[in-house]
Parts: sequence; C-alpha cells; structure tokens
Amino acid sequence: MDRRGLLRATGAAAALPAMPTLAQPARARVLKMVPQANLTSLDPIWTTANITRNHGYMVYDNLYGMDAQFRPQPQLAEGHAVEEDGRRVTITLRSGPKFHDGEPVRAADAVASLRRWMRRSPSGQKLAEFVDELSAPDDRRIVFRLKRPFPFLLPALAQVSNSPAFIMPARIAATDAFQQIRETVGSGPFRFKADEFNSGSLVVYERNPDYSPTPAGMPSLTAGPKTVHFDRVEWQIITDASTAAAALQSGEIDWFEQPPPELQTLLRRNRALAIEAIDPLPLTGILRFNHLHPPFNDKRMRQALLPAIDQADFMQAIVGTEPGLWEKAGVFTPGTPLANDVGMEALNGPRSLDRAKALMREAGYSNQPMRLVGPTDILAPAAMTQVCADLVRRLGFNADIVLTDWGTTVQRRTSREPLDKGGWSIILTSFSSFDFVDPSAHFPLRGNGTSAWPGWPDIPQLETLRDAWFVAPDLPEQQRLAREMQRVAMDELPYIPVGSYKSLTAIRRDLRDRVPGFALFWNLKRA
Repeated sequence: MDRRGLLRATGAAAALPAMPTLAQPARARVLKMVPQANLTSLDPIWTTANITRNHGYMVYDNLYGMDAQFRPQPQLAEGHAVEEDGRRVTITLRSGPKFHDGEPVRAADAVASLRRWMRRSPSGQKLAEFVDELSAPDDRRIVFRLKRPFPFLLPALAQVSNSPAFIMPARIAATDAFQQIRETVGSGPFRFKADEFNSGSLVVYERNPDYSPTPAGMPSLTAGPKTVHFDRVEWQIITDASTAAAALQSGEIDWFEQPPPELQTLLRRNRALAIEAIDPLPLTGILRFNHLHPPFNDKRMRQALLPAIDQADFMQAIVGTEPGLWEKAGVFTPGTPLANDVGMEALNGPRSLDRAKALMREAGYSNQPMRLVGPTDILAPAAMTQVCADLVRRLGFNADIVLTDWGTTVQRRTSREPLDKGGWSIILTSFSSFDFVDPSAHFPLRGNGTSAWPGWPDIPQLETLRDAWFVAPDLPEQQRLAREMQRVAMDELPYIPVGSYKSLTAIRRDLRDRVPGFALFWNLKRA
C-alpha cells in the first residue's frame, strides 16, 4: 500500500471535471467557500469539532478575544478591574452590542453562557474550581468572586477553541451543557440563516447590520475589530475534492479550505489562486485510544503500538512529501514555549512491526476484536485513519474498520459502549495549534476519567501536574511541569502524537487581508 499517495481524487486530477454552474448573487458582496467538513452540530460548547468552532465565530462573540501572540484582548468587554488581592474580578460590558433577535447583550446572558461553558471546556472547568460566586449585579457588570487568585481568568475567557466562551442569550445558555442547543442566536458579525441551512449541502450566513465591533486594537486571530465586507457567506458542502478544485479554478467558489496535496500541486499552476498556510503554526495529529474497554484499556497494549508508529507515514498522507510541511511532535505544539522532546525516543529511531507484534503477545493479545472508526470526507482525519487501518491490519489485529462521514464519526466517538454495542477502540483526528500550546485547553491531555474527552483516560498524575501548572510562578517552572506531563503522557498514552503539519488552504488572489489562524471571515475583502 502506497501510504504517501493516499486520498488521491478519483481519476487523475490533471483533467478536473467541470462543475455545474452555481447561481451567484452579485459576486462582489458574496463569498463562497468549501469548508473542511459538513456542519452537523450547531453547538460549539457541546462538540470540539473545528467546523462547529468556525461556525461559532461567525455567529457569536466573546468577552475577550485572543491575538496572535496569545494575549487576551477585549471584545464584548469594555475592560475589567481586579480587587481584593485578585479574589474579585469585575468585567464591564461595552454599550451597544445586541443579539441577532434585537435584545441587548446583558451581563446576565454572559453569566448564563459562562456557567454552561465551564461545564465542558477544560479551561472553564479549571476556572470553576476557583469560583466562589459568578454574578451579574446589573446589566453591564459581571463579577467573579474567587476562592483565590486565578491568573488565567482572562486567557480562559479568550480561549480560541476547545471550547470558546461564546456569549449566547441566557434563555439559550440555560440548555444543559451535555445537550445540544436548538437555536442559533449570537451577537457576532454574521447571522446564521436557519431557513437556508441544509446539512450536507449548504450553510449560509448574512452580515449582521447591527454588529458592534470592538473599537480597540487591530485584527489578530480572534482579537481586534471584526469588520465584515461581505453581505453573504455561503459554505458549499462539496465532498468530492476534484469538483471543489474545479469550482475554485473557474471562479464559482472563492475558497477551498483544505485541498488534498495532489490537488494543491495543480492549483498552484493557476495564477489566480494562492496556496498558503491557514495557520502560521502547525496542527497536531493524534491517535486516540478508548481507555474504557479492551484491548486498549491495558497500558501494555497501548504501548505495544509505539514501535510501529512512523509519524512520517501519517503526516505525508496529509501533506505529501514536500519538505517543510510537517515535523515530528510531542504533546505540545512545535515552536511554542512548552514543546519538548521528553519521552520521544519511543517514536524516534528505527520502526519495527516485529517488535510491536512481540509486545502485543507479551500484553496477552489473542485476536480480541478492536474497532477503528474514522471519516472519509475531511482531509487530515481521513488520511490518518487510512494509514492506521493499514497499520493495524499488518500488526495482525482482529480489526473492524468503520469509515463514515465526519459528522457521524464525531457523534459516534461520544459512545462509551463496548464494541458489541457499537463502541470504538481507536479514532484519529487533529487539533489546531492553539489547542496544544499549553495544558489549559488541551482536551486529549486530560486524565480525568469519565469526565475527559472521548477516550476517557484515568491518569491522576496528569491532573496533578496540570493543577500545578496553573499556579506555577514563572515560565521555567511551567516548562518543567510540561516536560513532566509529556513524560507521563508518553508512558501512560492517553493518545499517541502522530506528527504536526502545516494545513494549506487554497484561496483566490483577489481576496485580501485574510486573518491567519483558521477560516475567519472578518476583515477579508475582495480587491
């Protein structure tokens, strides 16, 4: 199996098929994009799926945004005051922001939204441990009374994803955090067109004429003024990559978020198109185990896979063989202060299937079933899943390979049932650079058992180290704790890191001033 050539479009891409003409309103005011995946969940608190996070930033706003240097900046907030030696923090809302239903954004809405967010977000969960009381004494003030100072309060509120602290109307935020919301109303730069939503086909947003951008700063990641230059944004769900590429070349769409590597080469020949990194920092891929059920509830079975894992195989399936587009990775984003090489000897050096098979036998493997679940319609997880499918077969696992769409995969990975009731053993996915910068929002690095992200590892030592990291006095101590966290993670294996890669996007050159980071639509304009 030629794993470096995975996911080639059906038929040689040298002659891309023509795409049926799409009806287009006035081109200058409409932006059409093929997103990374179908939008199946509209609740960015309920799921960590990046496509739902991107949807969230279209519709909602935050109290604070995060700039490209990972510094929190006011968004809905006007500012804040810290009193009582850091145990009382008062955030004041700006005057003017309104929800899409015309109601003003009130402090009570923020309090309800933050309470729901604190149930699901790792940063929010940690913040909740410090909160004695969260209240709204009037329409513009949000008061945190803390048991002790929490230096990461504002960075937590500005967390870019997993999951962002989006502000919703209190009536919607009252929804149980473990149930999906049924109504999409925010105060963000775009309104969601529920009447045109057709999952699997079309997602539509219209410019919010009442949007009140922050007057402070410059556009940078999710911080600064969010100025909208398009009246309408359409996400065209086109699952065939060659069809999407043809539409981009012909001008029928403006942006193809994640073209596969074999099409990137072709698209580079078109002078009207630019192929560029969507994020200056790399994304990281992971092989996630289900820790609740055999065979990977046994640490020895998780460790048995290490000699067979070649990060190059997984990464080149996503980005191809062009140098500089991928690198080896541990549990923190390469190129950021906490990245380190502790424990990485397990993934370096010669790879050996025979050694992995021997470790499987020592762990007592005797043809027990395992199930790999993954998607076919989203570039990175699909590519990594195909590599893993080949690997587990060659290792001799009694493997059930279940390939479906990304939305179904996201839903299915939440099941804690055993295999005979539809459960799973391994999934593969990737996370944005800012998700793995530090332990605060690093979902897969949690070890809090059934409260953890799907996979549910119970590793108390990881939780102890994470707690210590939050109160570390300086960067050197944070780095020491990060090295220790990686040592524990590479031994206990909540997951195996399978490398980091630059996610390349294809966009028409007449679009200017894209904000780097992910698929962000403010500030973007047509020349």
